[in-house]
Amino acid sequence: MRFRDKRVLVTGSTRGIGRATAQAFAAEGGRVAVHGTRVDAAETVAREVGAVAGFGFDLATAAGCEGLVASAVKLLGGLDILVNNAGIWYSARTENFDEAAYDRMMDVNVKSVFFCTKAALPELRRNAGNIVNLASESGVMGQYGAVVYCATKAAILNMTRAMALEYAPQVRVNCVSPGTVDTDMVRLDIARADDPEARLAAMTDYAPLRRMAKPEEIAAGILYLASPDAAYITGTSLSIDGGTTAGH
Repeated sequence: MRFRDKRVLVTGSTRGIGRATAQAFAAEGGRVAVHGTRVDAAETVAREVGAVAGFGFDLATAAGCEGLVASAVKLLGGLDILVNNAGIWYSARTENFDEAAYDRMMDVNVKSVFFCTKAALPELRRNAGNIVNLASESGVMGQYGAVVYCATKAAILNMTRAMALEYAPQVRVNCVSPGTVDTDMVRLDIARADDPEARLAAMTDYAPLRRMAKPEEIAAGILYLASPDAAYITGTSLSIDGGTTAGH
């Protein structure tokens, strides 16, 4: 019960990695706030995973980020841990990526991390809390057809380092960089491919460990970085990618 009575906010936690993370924190005694774009979905997931409450906010705006953090702090009575997990992904080559799609991905993936953190910082400083951001293997290497996504995840990696310097010593800031994770978002991408079987095989075989990660495996890394076991770790990225960034 490493997180008994710790107050935790996990953004983007109605499915995939976020849901697994919220459930893992709750299982270890955390008082967790679930977030999604739809409040009904967030409330449903909160009940299912044992969280305290669910909130619905669009984190593509600073106002949405501020509203979420304020609501979570009010209901939980403070905040000890912020997990910036909310993000979107879709593949498109540069010539097929318009300004609206560019802005949306930048806003959800990057702006949300900055403004949720900014809103949570007073509470986290008060409580000697910590932050875990979600980056990606795509933040440290290129990915065909994902120029904008790669840019957002590289931004999160370096934001994490800069935040760690600025917020020390009161608040630790780290990030997790997953490889391909077996989530509904990834399964949708596979289903949309011209050859779904080939797409699945490519994703499965890409990592040296020859499989996709489970959401629970990424959640385990997030909980480690947020726990007292990582008390002397800040400004770092934990790669959970099956070996993809080791080289090919």
